[in-house]
Parts: sequence; structure tokens; C-alpha cells
Amino acid sequence: MGTIDSQILFLTTSPRTPEKMIPEIRLLIENFAGKKWNPNSQRAFMEVLRDEDYFNGKGKNDPSFSARDRINRAPKSLGFVFLDPTIQQTSAGEKLLTSRRPDEVFLRQMLKFQVPSPYHRPTPRAACFCVKPYLEMLRLVRTMGTLKFDELQIFGMQLTDYHDFDSIVRKIEQYRVAKAQHVGSYRKFKSEYLNNELRRIFSNRISRGETKTRESRDSSLRKFLKTQSSNMRDYADACFRYLRATGLVNVSHMGKSLSIVPERMADVDYILENVSRDPVYINDKAAYKAYLGDATLPHLLTDNRSMLEEKILDEFPSVAIAADATVDELKDLLANLLEKRKQENIIEQVVEIKDYRKYEEIQSTFDQIASDNLYDAPLMLEWNTWRAMTMLDGGDIKANLNFDDFGQPLSTAAGNKSDIVCDYGDYMVCVEVTMASGQRQFEMEGEPVTRHLGKLKKESGKPCYCLFVAPTINDACVSFFYTLHKTNLAMYGGKSTIIPLPLSIFRKMVEDSYKATYTPNPSQIRRFFEASNEYALSSEDESLWYEAIKYKALHWLE
Repeated sequence: MGTIDSQILFLTTSPRTPEKMIPEIRLLIENFAGKKWNPNSQRAFMEVLRDEDYFNGKGKNDPSFSARDRINRAPKSLGFVFLDPTIQQTSAGEKLLTSRRPDEVFLRQMLKFQVPSPYHRPTPRAACFCVKPYLEMLRLVRTMGTLKFDELQIFGMQLTDYHDFDSIVRKIEQYRVAKAQHVGSYRKFKSEYLNNELRRIFSNRISRGETKTRESRDSSLRKFLKTQSSNMRDYADACFRYLRATGLVNVSHMGKSLSIVPERMADVDYILENVSRDPVYINDKAAYKAYLGDATLPHLLTDNRSMLEEKILDEFPSVAIAADATVDELKDLLANLLEKRKQENIIEQVVEIKDYRKYEEIQSTFDQIASDNLYDAPLMLEWNTWRAMTMLDGGDIKANLNFDDFGQPLSTAAGNKSDIVCDYGDYMVCVEVTMASGQRQFEMEGEPVTRHLGKLKKESGKPCYCLFVAPTINDACVSFFYTLHKTNLAMYGGKSTIIPLPLSIFRKMVEDSYKATYTPNPSQIRRFFEASNEYALSSEDESLWYEAIKYKALHWLE
């Protein structure tokens, strides 16, 4: 049982992207089902996890803590696994690993997440909790029409008791009026507004002088408010990502806001009308676990046959529905139709991209990424680079990310392969992108990039190259990738041709492709990679090689 000592809303924050817990739950069950969840099994779990291609972390300093952070949070809190008395997969967990529609599984479990519960008990110092956080945040998005990230951070995170819902709505409406009337810097306006709210929320703690946090020795009010603001932002960010995983909400990356998907409005209204707002089984752990692990609860609109038929016919009116079809068969039919529509939307995007109709939009999106004006910049960088590579030259370009039902970017996929894979027939290119910078860039990306390239070589049996794109390139990455050009390592399939490019230079390559009087062909991009191999052999050090390949990139069509 965990205790909560917070004055703001509590939600699970690990993993940041909910889809990434799926392979780790599978790994846990396959290797440790029936065993005790203790420091020994936790360390053993991390040892197994480190060998998986999709794992990019470390977990070396305190493996047992790292394991608890990955499993005790979302997988346990959302009822996908039980850890007491032994490690067990629940029916909800089994459904998550096997369902063709994991968004529906996530939705059911998130609607049951509550505080208080036998898993999460507030301390006497905590706020008055009586809430199902995701249910109320979904209600808030529906009520407000569009909910900005800042509004979710400042006000949504205050909704610790659902009885205060109307008062939170009024606060958001007042904020919008004040924002419209404000003249000057919005950033300063938001900061002052948020600090005033924090002073009110934590007034008792501040009056007692209890402003020291665990993370710092600095007990100043300024530091305390900054820490609490950061906590609210982290919770709001997690809420954004988890709501997005349900398939019920759209994310405007430019506006940094949530709204209900128009085609899912009926689903949301059904939930808000039929799912109880009151926490259940607060003092009955056995009953709570049975309820939480049940893959069929709560009931959704798509569990009702007549409503499911109505939904299918509303979105796909030309489809014939068999009179004897079961509810599960109708759900499969809907899943097939949604998948077909998604693929058609992606194909339509590709046609527009290859015709250069999306050029201005792609470059504008890169501008917004560079200016930090988008929500979830890493996802948008991956998606936009896929679009740029699709436009750059020929080939079959596949993005390893999750798309929503309408072909829009939903989340990055598990890290067991490259972000983007380009098949040019007689050779292949993998593309890796990151927003990370400094030494962290090398620590996070260096070895995984090389591993992904080696895996592609082995699977394809073709010559393979890699392009590494980031807003800025760390010197350690330059040195590492230069060395790999000249080092024959069997575990990576021999020498590795990996070219690191700053985003600005990659964008110039895209611009040159757009301005060319002809359509560039795959042989030109291959010559670029082969030139990198030649420069690596003739250069005395990595800096000379790097300058040469950057110059080549700026003139790649000459």
C-alpha cells in the first residue's frame, strides 16, 4: 500500500508513454509469474530487461528501485498485474497483451483508477481525495470543449475531490477572461497566476514554514513554488499522454490542448453518464483487486450491441452488418474498419508528401520544433522527419510510431528498432532522431543507434546505413560514430556507417530536394553515405570527417 502526502491530484507518471509498459508486462509475466516480488526478483527482472532491444534505460545504481518504478506504478496501479502474494497477470493484463484495440483496455483500467483506494491512501496532511482522476479529466475536457495544457496544469491538478468540479470549471473560465484581458508577456502572466494558486493550495504548509523539499536543501519560498509547479507540470503531462492513449481525445500539438475526437463524442457521453464518480471498495482490498483486474469493467458504449451497431453504421454507413454477428465479432469488424481507414489516411498523406504538397507545412513544423512551440516535441520530430524522408527521395519509408485512427501521430513506439526505416530496394537506411542534447544524447542514443543498425543489417541482408538527426549534435556522438566507420565489430554486423547531422543541415537537404528541377533518386542518397565512408578513411580525426560530411550534406545533389 502506498501513501499520498500531496495537495494536488495524484496520477501515475511511469512510464510516461503508456504503450511502453506492454512489452515490460509481458517480460515480467513470462519470466517471473508465481514468484515473490521482492528485491531479489526485482533485480533479476532488471537483468532480463537490460537484454531486451526495446530497453534504453540503465537501472544500474539501484536495480530493485528501477524495477519497482516500472512495475509498481502504472502496471500495478491500473490493474494489469498483481504483485501480492505473488506476481500474477490479471485478466485486464492478459487483454492488454492480446487485444487488437489496446486503447479500449487502457480506457477501462484508467476509468477505475481512484484515490483513495486500498493501493493509495492519503495521509492526514494530504488534500481531501475523493476522485477517479482520469474520469474527471475526461469530463473536464468534454465540459470545456478544448482544454489547454496550462489550464490542466494550473486547475485540473487541483481537482482532488470530484465534488469541486464546478468550482474548477469556474476557475478556468475566470482564467480565460483574465488571459484575454492581459496585455504583455503571457509567460509572465501564467507564472504569476500559477504562483498565486500555489500559495493558496499550500497556504497551511507555507504558514508553518514547511517549504523544504526532499530534492533540495534550499527551503526558500521561491524554490518551493518552483518545485510544486514542476510537479504539477509532470502530472499534467502524464495525464495528457494517458488520456491520448484511450483514443478518445485529440491532441493539438501547436495549441498544446486536448479535445474530444468528434467521432468518439457518443462514447465519452456514455462514460460520463454511466460510470460512477465515487471511489469503491476503499477498505476492501480483495474486492478492489477483483474489480480492478476485471477486463470487462466498466461497461462501455461498445459493449452494448445496438449502440455498437449504430456506431459502425454512423462512421461506415456502407458496411453491411450480419444479423447473427456477436458483440465480439462486431468489435473485430469495427477494429478492421478503423485500421483500414487509418492506412488509407496514411497512404493519402504519403501521396501528398511525395508530390511536395506538404513541403511548407513540414518546414513550418521543424520551425515550431526548434522554437519549442509544440507539445511532445520528440514525437513531432520523429513524425515530421518521417514525412521529410518520404519527400526527400524514392523508397518505401516506414515510421516506427503509433498512429491514431485517422493517421495522425499518437505516440512513439517501443524502442526495439529504428525510428524510421527506408527501403530503397538494393540497400536500406535507418533514421534515428532525438531531442536530447549534451552528454545525455550520447548516453541515451549512442549504443542503441548502433544496435538498431546492426539488427537491420541482419534482418534485411542488404547494405545498410544510418542517419542520426538532432537539433544539436554532441561531440561524443561524433567521435563514437566516426570510430564505428573504421571498426569491424561482429555484434554490429561489421563497420557501421552512421552520419550525425544537425537538424538545420538535414532541413537544407530537404530544401535542396524541393528546389531541384528533377526528383532525386535513391542512388544520390547512397552516394552521400558512401562519401562518409571515404571521408572516414582519409580524415586524420573525427572533426575533419564531421566537417567534410556536413559540407557534403549541404551539396548532396551536386
